[in-house]
Amino acid sequence: MDAQRLCGSPLAIGRSSLADLSSLKLGGEPIPTLDDLLLLVGGRVPLLLEVKTEDDISRWAQALATALAGYRGAFGIMSFDPRLPRMLRTNFPEVRRGLVIGADLSPFRRRLALSLASPQFVAVDRAAVAQPWVASLRRLMSIYSWTVRTPEQRAQAMVHADALIWEDDGRP
Repeated sequence: MDAQRLCGSPLAIGRSSLADLSSLKLGGEPIPTLDDLLLLVGGRVPLLLEVKTEDDISRWAQALATALAGYRGAFGIMSFDPRLPRMLRTNFPEVRRGLVIGADLSPFRRRLALSLASPQFVAVDRAAVAQPWVASLRRLMSIYSWTVRTPEQRAQAMVHADALIWEDDGRP
């Protein structure tokens, strides 16, 4: 995973030092660390944190426990990696956990990921949010839709999802 899409940098996030990452800018400002973000938000609004495991699940339990130990605000954690919500369920059952599902995931792999993750919510690619399997899943848990970028995408996703994850003009 690199910083190309958000920061225009090929820097590999999971293999970079904090000093290297601190040179990245988002909207002209340095990207905050999770500690900085939690301090800035101070529990005033709910946070939805996406963890990119890069197939390295082992480091996340301790890192998340340390970072979120004193935080009193509402938050949820989600990942494309179904092992992360599973780890949260086992080690941090009080944490709201979700699974991110891409439109290109096969039905078999989707069922397998849902079974392994045991999520409390799913974040579904906007391109798949109108599919019948999403409506069936919505009867069991909340559906979030990503990434909404335009007012037209927002209008379509609002019909099929409980919450929207947006960028650019798709925001509320």
